[in-house]
Amino acid sequence: MLIRMSVENFKSFDQKTELSMISSSKIQGNKNHRIKIKQTQLLKNAVIYGANASGKSNLVAVFAFVRTVLTEGLPISSVNDFCRNKETNKTRESVFELQFTVGDTFYAYGFSAILSQRKITEEWLYELMQDGGAHQLFIREGSNAPALGEKVKFSDAEKSRFEVYSEDFAGRDTQLFLTEMNRGKKYSEDSKLMFFREVFNWLVNHVIIINPNIGISNTEAYYNDESLENIRKLIQTFDTGITDIKIRQITVDEMSRMIPAEVVQGIFTHLKAQMQMTDQRSIRTTLRAEGGFFNIRIEEDSEPEITTLVLKHGKSAFDFSFFEESDGTKRLFDLIDMLLTDRPDTVFVVDELERSLHPKMTEHFLKLFMEAHEDARMQLVFTTHEDTIMDQKLFRRDEIWFIERDNDNASRIYSLDRFKERYDRKLSKAYLEGRYGAIPVFRQFSFAKGE
Repeated sequence: MLIRMSVENFKSFDQKTELSMISSSKIQGNKNHRIKIKQTQLLKNAVIYGANASGKSNLVAVFAFVRTVLTEGLPISSVNDFCRNKETNKTRESVFELQFTVGDTFYAYGFSAILSQRKITEEWLYELMQDGGAHQLFIREGSNAPALGEKVKFSDAEKSRFEVYSEDFAGRDTQLFLTEMNRGKKYSEDSKLMFFREVFNWLVNHVIIINPNIGISNTEAYYNDESLENIRKLIQTFDTGITDIKIRQITVDEMSRMIPAEVVQGIFTHLKAQMQMTDQRSIRTTLRAEGGFFNIRIEEDSEPEITTLVLKHGKSAFDFSFFEESDGTKRLFDLIDMLLTDRPDTVFVVDELERSLHPKMTEHFLKLFMEAHEDARMQLVFTTHEDTIMDQKLFRRDEIWFIERDNDNASRIYSLDRFKERYDRKLSKAYLEGRYGAIPVFRQFSFAKGE
């Protein structure tokens, strides 16, 4: 589970900014919104409000960027991703760190880079202890070979193996060592090197990012009949008019007629690069684009296998394709796997969860999510403008966050908990009145009128 995320000098974030999932001990409501792991109480939700262009999507982009660097290396486009509100930020390090749990082990993983130069300057992994201390597992500084922490005890064989990997890796400025330690490496279950696999697997496969317009994920819900039956029943609870869902196999050419061919090519390039980077023999993903909804499976040296959705409405004798559905229905298909997955220790990071959804539909979805994962290690971090769900009956004060731009045009994030509101206060009204900030501030405009 996610403990906290911090970022510095990335997009609209200038100085160090932190989102924490550690619960407040002073809030007594919604105790089932916490999961206790060892001595730490972690929140299951984080709701993030802010005006347009405040930095909400950039917060989601932090998670996406970390995963991209892990699977593909520093992208060429990242040379302009430093915070560009100051000239000095161009040559200043950008810093990314995630703290999280895998099982009952607490980790902190991060890296720094001078993005304008596409150069990773440092990378680190620590095991966090309950007394507030930390054990360094490895560190990589500049172009030097990565080194183990002093308290890491390997057998002579494993230490020798690590040193070979480390020396071979030295000087790779655009790649992460954590990725290298998962590229075709075989570890026995009792190997002391297994923490490299556990951490990489959580960061790549257990942080699921969903964007409002187009996205790629590793959802599994649309690959078998049993899941489709559950999706069919869930969709019907949202009053969409859909009564049946089937899958139909299509070719690459058919997919290229549904969405632009260059987009299709970009998808396959992305997936093949991810296979190569992580040394996987196969990969599968679910893609939702404006023109359709696709399941893609790629096996090594084989043609891609692609399926799409075919939908039935009421007693109509005709089938409907995905692109014919309303924007709200399409959005539900982005989110529905979140209700069905049973993958533990997963955090969903969703940008504009309410996009195209009626407020009551958004609320219905959130209640279903909380019910489905009431006792599970499952978290939801999402940005929204939907003030009707800003309710202390639905979320705790420490689960509600705000983002706004300061006088230097840099984003800052802060929790509602700092305001110490009464439990009976109408939060949405106070928010729209400007009590918590993070709302648009308009200027007057005078229309020129002729004679």
